[in-house]
Amino acid sequence: MRAVSINSNEHLAEAAFTSQSGIFDEIYSGNTIVNYKRERVRQHVLKYLAQGSSVLELNSGTGEDAIFFAQNGHTVHATDISTGMQLQLAQKVREAGVQTSVSNELCSYTQLAQLKNKGPYDLIFSNFAGLNCTNELDKVLASFSDLLKPNGLITLVILPTFCLWETLLIFKGKFKTAFRRFFSGKGTTAHIEGVYFKCWYYNPSFIVKRLKDDFDLLSLEGLCTIVPPSYIEGFAEKHPAAYKFLQEKEDKLKSRWPWKYVGDYYILSMRKK
Repeated sequence: MRAVSINSNEHLAEAAFTSQSGIFDEIYSGNTIVNYKRERVRQHVLKYLAQGSSVLELNSGTGEDAIFFAQNGHTVHATDISTGMQLQLAQKVREAGVQTSVSNELCSYTQLAQLKNKGPYDLIFSNFAGLNCTNELDKVLASFSDLLKPNGLITLVILPTFCLWETLLIFKGKFKTAFRRFFSGKGTTAHIEGVYFKCWYYNPSFIVKRLKDDFDLLSLEGLCTIVPPSYIEGFAEKHPAAYKFLQEKEDKLKSRWPWKYVGDYYILSMRKK
């Protein structure tokens, strides 16, 4: 793998996720709500993605989504800044037998101009808040148009500046978590495997405003608006009936106001003009 030049916060994030890469799937694969989120994102993408499409995935992690899309007839170029994640992805791709459909490259999404495989692609995809690890999201967004075919798509899964469930944690005395998004203009400190780095929160309007000249909004859904976030551990297992009820409500209301704006994440898709 070639080395990439990244800023100090990205370097810290790379170190954190590389440290976690060997146990990442073990931590999250058995989480019911994580699996619900992943299925929601995938079904959202498949609504718009034509068969046999080419996908550029940013912050691809261990390759769970890349392998899924490959197994569903698409080709994926999976990028990440974490060497550990890229190694895990390459191993999983071999084990899944999709080497001809998934390629990978060590590359920061803030430096997509240096990408070796520039496409153009049918879809640029970023899942589970990888893009929240930069305060240069405007720079990332500006690079998208040149990497996409005409009528190409983007689907981004982002943490917004307000989460209803998170704010309600004030009633459990978790004040730091409840208010962390309210005072995050200069970044909020996150830590994984003992490594500290910063993340930033972005509302859908931030993305739409910066892409409106070249892209049209297709869809906006809230994710974990009514279903609790996955970090409320064991909720689905402890309260299966309540979880099923909340899931049904979210699946019905996900695209309606105000629910599409108050989730732990939102799923945003736009089409290139």
